[in-house]
Amino acid sequence: MHSRASLALAVCIMLVCGYGVLSAWDWPSKAALFPLAIGIPLFCLAAVEAAWTLLGSRGEKGEAMDFQLTTHLPQKETLRRTAIAIAWMLGFFAAIVLLGFPLAVPLFVLLYLRLQGREGWVVSLAMTAAVWGLFYGLFDRLLHLPFAAGWLFDFLR
Repeated sequence: MHSRASLALAVCIMLVCGYGVLSAWDWPSKAALFPLAIGIPLFCLAAVEAAWTLLGSRGEKGEAMDFQLTTHLPQKETLRRTAIAIAWMLGFFAAIVLLGFPLAVPLFVLLYLRLQGREGWVVSLAMTAAVWGLFYGLFDRLLHLPFAAGWLFDFLR
């Protein structure tokens, strides 16, 4: 039953992605970028899944995996690490809302590397500059995507 469902899902994804890629092929380059960048890899991954399902050995029965967070750490430590990860994500979302994407992304990278990763200033600043350059170069200079100002800047105007 699992292989039929997996094959059906893979074929459906291939059909939808194939239609999306073929439809977007003649669009202007800016409009076609997203459907092509998502559709082509997704089509290839679905094709691999379909081939794997069709060509996989039939006698092999896989056992279901039981999901466990950790077994070697105390529950208190696991909860503490989970809370820290959630706090970083919420902080990133708050920075996006308050400052906007162009400032939130490099600020998050810098703070995460310094505070959580305990990296030195040279590595932290170099990585932050690289991320900012990639972000600015791709979204602002190459794609000309406007980002809304954060709430803080809207309030200060």
